[in-house]
Amino acid sequence: MSRLLRASILLLLLASCGGGSRFAAPRNLEDACAILRERPEYYRAMKATERRWGVPVHVQMATIHQESKFIGNARTPHRFALGIIPMGRQSTAYGYSQALDGTWEEYQKETRNGRAKRDRIDDATDFMGWYMDGTEKRLGVSKWDARSQYLAYHEGRTGFANGSYNAKTWLVDVANRVQQRADNYAAQLSGCGR
Repeated sequence: MSRLLRASILLLLLASCGGGSRFAAPRNLEDACAILRERPEYYRAMKATERRWGVPVHVQMATIHQESKFIGNARTPHRFALGIIPMGRQSTAYGYSQALDGTWEEYQKETRNGRAKRDRIDDATDFMGWYMDGTEKRLGVSKWDARSQYLAYHEGRTGFANGSYNAKTWLVDVANRVQQRADNYAAQLSGCGR
């Protein structure tokens, strides 16, 4: 076997081993301390967001868990016509925060951060902080209220103000789970000194 062929095979093997880990979810999503031990960059990003926007780390973590399960390049599922013909994605939501294109562009413009990317944890948490700060300012929703912040995040501020979530029992259940997860994460973070 020639050297070139052997080198090519070795290169292919090495390339196939490392792909995807940049966006992969942490191993234990039920334990906030384990997440932050495994991904210290998450904690740095969330603390920076907490300092800038006042959104507690546990609220950010619970929201990201619900939106993307900490998968940096998460996308919504495809839609299909007749069950087989691909029709695009359900929405433009992308990244850790599952921010929609239009809302992301508004964030980039208002914060003058045109280089921000939805698949970078520091940008995604800053976006969430910006959005939740705006929700508190416009609607009076506390940044510590993970349930209501999540409902406003999911439905948009106008939808939340109009109570659109009241007709969606499944969404109210999801928001209650986000609050429970935020409470669990807060207790865990306190236990590990974060």
